Amino acid sequence: MVNIQDLDPSASPLDYYGWELRRRREDHRLTQQQLGDVIFCTGSLVGQIETTRKVPTREFSERVDAALGTGGTSSRLIGPVLRSQLPAWFQPVAELEACATYIPTFQTQVVYGLLQTPEYARALLAVDYPDKAEEMVAARLERQRVLERDEPPALWVVLSGAVLMQKVGDREVMRGQLAHLSTFRDNPWVQIQVLPFGAGEHTGLMGSFTLFRFDGGPDIFYIDGYDQGHMTANPPVIKERSFGYARLQATALSVEDSAALIARVMEERYGDPS
Repeated sequence: MVNIQDLDPSASPLDYYGWELRRRREDHRLTQQQLGDVIFCTGSLVGQIETTRKVPTREFSERVDAALGTGGTSSRLIGPVLRSQLPAWFQPVAELEACATYIPTFQTQVVYGLLQTPEYARALLAVDYPDKAEEMVAARLERQRVLERDEPPALWVVLSGAVLMQKVGDREVMRGQLAHLSTFRDNPWVQIQVLPFGAGEHTGLMGSFTLFRFDGGPDIFYIDGYDQGHMTANPPVIKERSFGYARLQATALSVEDSAALIARVMEERYGDPS
């Protein structure tokens, strides 16, 4: 077992969180079990988080802040901690999401991360990261908090029709995911279109991609890869992909017709088979 005294708080956000948690707990003269009793968890979990063997959740952090009167310190730390659980190559993309004012994205196979349910995300992530799925789901949900801000980014999502048909998890997971997409129908800052199979060949056949636009900064183009992504601010690329995205929007079903299609697929394909 790692000795918390050997942790270097500058090594990572998770190390700093564990180091700071133990320091504040000891300042209050509490054992791990005593703190666990106060915040409704086991002393073992407190110890595992202090030694970086477990990743804390936002709920855990909020309870620690309330119990120790830390003024929200743990809750402020949890964002960097959870982002550090993302693959290293994807962490800059999460930073772009957090800063962008407009995010247009085209997705060929799966629902965009900012719109995934926990169950859908867990089924996806468990395929390649079975030992870290829970931590990575928490990180993905943390990314979604940008949509809850007072001034969230404008998010425009074009989904290939294949996204609705590709079963991720079981029927219940897919039904829950499509129902979640339907909740954005009246959200002024989130627009969802579906590009039906009948559209034929289109500019999005090259694969999923996202554009990030900022107030006072250059646009960024990002394209997914298998185990890494590629981003660029090259003006000709931005121009080409922006025009290509506009063509996808024009070819896709309207927002209203897309919502109707999502609801229909949810009932017909993932409804109660009985």
